[in-house]
Amino acid sequence: MPYPKQMVEPMRDELTQLGVEELRTPEEVDAAFASAEDETMLLVINSVCGCAAGNARPAVATAREAEVQPDRYVTVFAGQDLEATERAREHLAGIPPSSPFFALFRDGEPVYVVERKHIEGRSATVIAEDLVEAFGAYCTEEPPPADAPTRPDPSASEDSAGTGLPSTFESIT
Repeated sequence: MPYPKQMVEPMRDELTQLGVEELRTPEEVDAAFASAEDETMLLVINSVCGCAAGNARPAVATAREAEVQPDRYVTVFAGQDLEATERAREHLAGIPPSSPFFALFRDGEPVYVVERKHIEGRSATVIAEDLVEAFGAYCTEEPPPADAPTRPDPSASEDSAGTGLPSTFESIT
């Protein structure tokens, strides 16, 4: 059962005000993926959880300021637009569903993913740095470097243990 519309509207607005295109139906998802087959596209799976509010959506806002950008930003809302979210996840074969979630696509294929486990307990700034690094590797006319990242590198995060999580969260890894 979807979350009430009035509850999620402000959470939707956080992304749409940044110019992120909202996809609410499977047909809109299909059209977005079809038109991005020769482009780069960041898919944001939005959510009502605290890590979406405190980390994921603010990370998108910060990443939008980077010099190198994907050609397109799109979003579906997990827990609200159930069919659209399911259709978007069909493009992520082999990647377990999670939300919030980011996937950077290049030429129709996912090349970089940020799962919920890479978002929880990490600052929006560090998550934005992960996204900007991926944009630099994949969102140019040049072929991606051989060592281009496919997921965030937790060892490069702000904690000393290399998990990307504050010590209070380390037990969940």
